[in-house]
Amino acid sequence: MIDKKIELKPGIKLNLIKTDIFKTNLISIIITTPLKKKNVTKNALIPFLLKRGSKNFPTNEDISKRLEELYGTSLNCGIDKVGDNQIIKFVAESIDNNYTLNGEDIIKDVLDLLIDVTFNPYMENGKFKESALETEKEHLRTLIDSKINNKDFYAYNKCLENMFEFNGYGLYRYGYIEDLEKITIEDISEYYFELIKTSKIDIYVSGNFENNHIEEILMKNEVLKKLEPRDPEYNVAVPSTENVKKVENPKEIQERMDINQGKLVIGYNVFDNQPNSRNIGIVFNSIFGDGASSMLFQNVREKSGLAYTVRSGFIKPKNVIIVNSGIEIENYEKALEIIKEQLENIKKGKFSDKDIENAKTYIISGIKNIESEQDTEVVFYMGQELSGNYFSVQDYIKNINSVKKEEIVEFAKSLQINTIYFLTGLENN
Repeated sequence: MIDKKIELKPGIKLNLIKTDIFKTNLISIIITTPLKKKNVTKNALIPFLLKRGSKNFPTNEDISKRLEELYGTSLNCGIDKVGDNQIIKFVAESIDNNYTLNGEDIIKDVLDLLIDVTFNPYMENGKFKESALETEKEHLRTLIDSKINNKDFYAYNKCLENMFEFNGYGLYRYGYIEDLEKITIEDISEYYFELIKTSKIDIYVSGNFENNHIEEILMKNEVLKKLEPRDPEYNVAVPSTENVKKVENPKEIQERMDINQGKLVIGYNVFDNQPNSRNIGIVFNSIFGDGASSMLFQNVREKSGLAYTVRSGFIKPKNVIIVNSGIEIENYEKALEIIKEQLENIKKGKFSDKDIENAKTYIISGIKNIESEQDTEVVFYMGQELSGNYFSVQDYIKNINSVKKEEIVEFAKSLQINTIYFLTGLENN
């Protein structure tokens, strides 16, 4: 669990996860900014540009050489979204100080390198290199284009885009080709400085260390000293029904491609306001469609043979349930009918105490693994930081165990279909 939270400056927080069960340190720098169409593609481009070089390590080769010197430390960057926020993250994993050959303070060296890469980029005349921009635009273009190659992923994202009308959570985390083409070296350089000046910044350090030592390293870091205090704009990722509009008639969208297997995705809004709604939803989702013992898997796939794959997911920050399935194109109507039927059965209480017990066992098994993987633990606490809702792993298990059958029924009754998206074959297929 998080041992200590320290505000280094307003809007910049250090989160210390002290643990002695690993031989590694995991350090993450998380930059959080609201998901907006005008910025989503720029945000996706930023980490790839930063990883190319910093002032102290001007080239990718220099960074790679330094990582090798630090006992083969790994450094990765990425883009994600949590609720209506876009997340830019840099993650370094190194051995613990106790395992260095000559007693080096490797955690300091890794922190300094990660901070340098994130906040002290190599620039020429206050701008990123033009050649670097062109290379990374091509890299990002490939990532954006590749979305269509995975038809399950493509259909899932198209459903979200239509549910949220291409705003907030409905935006694709890597952005859009039409916006990428317009980005100039001046645009991205100016935007980077604004992003670093105004965004929420969280530093997570997980490993076996002295808390005061980490704080001292960061307070003395010359690059961090130059970062300004801020009152960051970001969206608190708390499930709420206040801003969700009830839909009179669900959107029904069909898109045609040259495919043999149809992709049926159903997006449900959740209007449940019970006090323990988040945990009720997790248990509901497990019974409904998460796993091989779920009602969707057993009835849509196993008994009816209508789906190759079928699964539901609970997007907790947005109060949304998504059903994702791969079906024979001619089975569309029947598969849709049986999926709807499973939800109606839960609304009527047609599930057993054993179903609840199995769901809780499955969920709690996953919760217990949180603290056994450093990156999973950081993601767990990052979600809490963005929601302002803090709880321990033990509290999480307790809350799951407290969910009752009647609460699951009420949760199910609150679901309303927002969007039915079907990716189907060409008309002459």
